[in-house]
Amino acid sequence: MTATTLTATAVHDGWTLTHTGGDAPDEVAGASVPAEVPGSTHVDLLRAGLIPDPYLDRNEKALEWMWRCTWRYATTLRAPAAAEGERVDLVFDGLDTVATVALGGTELGRTFNMHRSYRFDVREALTGEDELTVDFGSALDYAYGREAVLGDRPRPQPSLELVAEAARQGLAEGDPDEILAGTRNYPHPFNAIRKMACSFGWDWGPDLQTAGIWKAVRLERWRIARLASVRPLVDVDGSTGVATVHVEVERDTDAPLTVRASVAGAEATAEVPSGETHATLRLEVPDAALWWPAGYGEAALHDLAVDLLAGDEHLDSFARRIGFRSIDVDRGADGRGFALVINGTRVLVKGANWIPDDHLMTRITRDRLRTRLGQALDANMNLLRIWGGGIYETEDFYELCDELGIMVWQDFLMACAAYAEDDETAAEIEAEARENVTRLSPHPSLVVWNGSNENVWGWWAWGWQPAMQAAGITDWGQMYYEEVFPRVLAELDPSRPYTPSSPYSTHPYEDDVHPNDPTVGTVHEWEVWNRKDYSHYRDTAPPFMSEFGFQGPATWATLTRSIPEDQRRQDSEGWLLHQKAHDGNGKLNRGFAPHLPDGADFEEWHWVTSLNQARAIQYGVEHYRSWWPHTAGTIVWQLNDCWPVTSWAAVDGDERLKPLWYALKHAYADRLLTFQPRGADGGLDPDGTLRLIAVNDTDADWSETLTFTRMALDGTELAVATAHLSVAARGQAVLEVPGHVLEAADAAAEILVADAGYPGDDDHVRALHAFAEDKDVTYERSPLTASAVRTGDGYEVSVTASALVRDLTVLADKVHPDAEADDALVTLLAGESHVFRIACAAEVDPEAFLGERVLVSVNSLVG
Repeated sequence: MTATTLTATAVHDGWTLTHTGGDAPDEVAGASVPAEVPGSTHVDLLRAGLIPDPYLDRNEKALEWMWRCTWRYATTLRAPAAAEGERVDLVFDGLDTVATVALGGTELGRTFNMHRSYRFDVREALTGEDELTVDFGSALDYAYGREAVLGDRPRPQPSLELVAEAARQGLAEGDPDEILAGTRNYPHPFNAIRKMACSFGWDWGPDLQTAGIWKAVRLERWRIARLASVRPLVDVDGSTGVATVHVEVERDTDAPLTVRASVAGAEATAEVPSGETHATLRLEVPDAALWWPAGYGEAALHDLAVDLLAGDEHLDSFARRIGFRSIDVDRGADGRGFALVINGTRVLVKGANWIPDDHLMTRITRDRLRTRLGQALDANMNLLRIWGGGIYETEDFYELCDELGIMVWQDFLMACAAYAEDDETAAEIEAEARENVTRLSPHPSLVVWNGSNENVWGWWAWGWQPAMQAAGITDWGQMYYEEVFPRVLAELDPSRPYTPSSPYSTHPYEDDVHPNDPTVGTVHEWEVWNRKDYSHYRDTAPPFMSEFGFQGPATWATLTRSIPEDQRRQDSEGWLLHQKAHDGNGKLNRGFAPHLPDGADFEEWHWVTSLNQARAIQYGVEHYRSWWPHTAGTIVWQLNDCWPVTSWAAVDGDERLKPLWYALKHAYADRLLTFQPRGADGGLDPDGTLRLIAVNDTDADWSETLTFTRMALDGTELAVATAHLSVAARGQAVLEVPGHVLEAADAAAEILVADAGYPGDDDHVRALHAFAEDKDVTYERSPLTASAVRTGDGYEVSVTASALVRDLTVLADKVHPDAEADDALVTLLAGESHVFRIACAAEVDPEAFLGERVLVSVNSLVG
């Protein structure tokens, strides 16, 4: 067999970026600077020192002039002309977004979609040395132009003009509060262009509107034929792993072809007769090692190889690691449920939503993704949902999820808006869907396709219908969720479940069921945070909670790096530019007021709001987990940030762990004890009798001695009871709390503790219930002794409590920006000790970790 015919050469060198139009500062106007490809205009100008860092201070606003500018990327393409019988393609894996590509002055094509790749046949254009240019127009101008043609559709709420027109026509009758509250929080028409929606800003992200060659560029030379796509779809038949490999070829001749495939010792061959372009191969692997999500088994992967030949000539090859697993959704006998079933096993989803990890996405490396996904795994997560306002992630992301056993819920990129259904837009969206479904199909980590984020909910309940009726618009995107995406998946990937939107009830159109009905399907909970106290998480027990969250600021080191000292106050322009949520500070303050003491100053307020974010989400997760198996999963909003900002994230924009991350680590632990109210019938009742719920997310039965103790804050035992805890593998148990330990004589001075096993043992699990809110508990301010020492690879902080210390935390980044504690939010009873291990290579004074603003707790807010 001869060497492979297809060759690929990266076209990443020698690029320049030139400003070609639009108002710009004098130092930028007409300037030309070296450019990195892949890259973006912001990154190139920042590297050249021509713009300030958009993530710092008020620089985001200072760079708004870039929205309307035009740019040219240019390089000299030195490549031999095409040989006889040779095809030469110039391939762009991603262009952001409105671009014109030319070679040697001849236009090759125009693009309007960030989420697609583009391939140009340049065999007739190559001369050996040609100027390659990519001109980028203003995405904002293009979007407004499309909106002028197609109409103004809601995003997420209708515009004030449409609200007024709906009211004038009387169309808002019956739902006036929601309609008239529909002021537009997102002014740019992100729904009129196929570009990352959050590129135009979000309630956690900057409005930078990037442009550039954001993915790889290469020159491919081939002859006879090439592999246009390979789609391996997997299943499990008994103990046999089955891979059905669908191959599409692009031809330059009609020669007969052969496709060979192999995986885990199984081999198959298929002929592609002259003129045909498709082959299907079935590979069966007996007793195949299966791919399991984290916590359920090994994420076994197998090397798949596919080769294309013409006789003995090897033309092209494809190699990926695939995993054998089955995937289904259990909707229950009544069709109202939603539970993921992997390899026949119902899986408790412990997840988070995912956004692009850096708004300037070309700076994201595989190592950075490995760190972030490792943080998800270390927080006991097993699923990430790729949100529909971002991007289809890179191969690095999915490959790492495959390796780590992290399941991926993939949204199609439609978010929080109505979308036009005209022929041009529909063709673009379908082509985008086809390409990305094909690209992502090899990845076993991908377990769910979702048509949109909140769009069905928006049509139903956000005032879209009367506003669109007033504007004479009838199409809003339903065609994509109910027709286009199901058709594409039926053809290209019938192996995975699909849901038209999140949240989504079973049949919101036919059965008049609200798409965010908390008793049906997938649910988003945003009344908490926006309007209600977090105690209202206990109002519902949905089948599956796919989005809920609570805000908190970035870590102190991130905050102080990005916001100057004179802007560190709640009402400053700099702070508010990094707090994008509507009435965000008000919601933060109202959120902690019922629970925690106020902070004495901005720095202490930072700790209070960080702690309250962690408390709120842990409260919600524990409640939802307590209803397993009825509630089959939670996906917290959100794991990560894309810049320094106050947000719902657990990991901030500088990659530091917020207190929320530690709360999730605790709440998502394999074994959980939690005190929860239950009604007399065992059902939902936020005011019901307190019960102890034990959740066992392991393959082993959980049998242990259980001790209930009501005690004073100084550790004095006031009442004790014991019981036997027995929870089946992957099961849940509800235990009554003996009445004499449940009745506090002094709510402000007593707590209830349940211990499974013995404190200090590796398998010890504890639940704690306070009879009063922390702001009312009579804590001692500092009932502890502490010491700190240097160790070989960092520092250790040892603490012993003389009375109850609640949520003890070392804010290590205040000592050094690279310092990170192994745990946080640790509660100690009187007489108990804990050692925090601080990873930090820098030399610092160990005593600094004991500072009163570093070693903090709920107690430190007292007095």
